[in-house]
Amino acid sequence: MQREEKSERSRRVVLDAALDLFSHQGYRGTSVREIADAAGVSTVNVYHHFPDKETIFQTLIQEYWTATESKRFPFTRALSAGAFPENIEQLGFAARDSVREYSRYVALMYVDVIEFEGKHIRDFYSEMGNRLIASVEQEGALDELKSRLRPSVSPNTAMLLTARFFFTYFAVEVLFGVREPFGMDSQQLVQEIADILRHGILKTTE
Repeated sequence: MQREEKSERSRRVVLDAALDLFSHQGYRGTSVREIADAAGVSTVNVYHHFPDKETIFQTLIQEYWTATESKRFPFTRALSAGAFPENIEQLGFAARDSVREYSRYVALMYVDVIEFEGKHIRDFYSEMGNRLIASVEQEGALDELKSRLRPSVSPNTAMLLTARFFFTYFAVEVLFGVREPFGMDSQQLVQEIADILRHGILKTTE
């Protein structure tokens, strides 16, 4: 058992080192030797756990995918509360917290787009809507959500629009270091976008 625990610790150290390097200097800019050095192990040890560098990258993408499906992920936890669309503001700040907490993993999404043309994340994004729906459905709140939306608006689209806007916005702010991309602080931005998502951008006519 001790041998298995030691092996798992060694594997974890390799993944953590690779995550830090890939997220800061890209996939092609990182060698297996650099990963081994950062992890404090030999390259033989790296190859003991992973057949090649791309498998390490894929494993990290899968780790992020798994994390987003659990309630330890701030956005998923907020969505599972079952109060959408009343809690759009909460979801906005949960997206910010998610990007901050998982910033290195989020950076891998951009690395994959640039260096692999999105090869490893296509399934992640194509399945996002189903995962969001599943989170609400598990809480028994899907029928209530449908009853609150206009007939022409699907729960899938409503939640995807909310999630993708806030994650993209905070990725720009957190990862790219662009302070207040919309020219307002986060509190004001989240409130204004929540209002637009609920009511649209046009004045209502009597």
